[in-house]
Amino acid sequence: MSTDARARTAAYLSRFFPVHDLGDDDDIFEQGYVSSLFALQLVTFVEREFDVTVEEADMELEHFRTLRALDAFVTRKQSARAGV
Repeated sequence: MSTDARARTAAYLSRFFPVHDLGDDDDIFEQGYVSSLFALQLVTFVEREFDVTVEEADMELEHFRTLRALDAFVTRKQSARAGV
């Protein structure tokens, strides 16, 4: 996982709940940290912070469930945008 992306996402999440023990594969929805309303805030954060567009087809919980999933999603979106 990208150290920078993980750190930036963890820093954002820490503004709303304690993430000091959050592992890369910990499910933030299952652990009760994220509600459906906060999920929309998380999508907005991802778009702004990583300069990607989250399309309607991207709105799958699996992309946002863990730090590792978020990092993989952002990497795919940035690579697609760059034409890699």
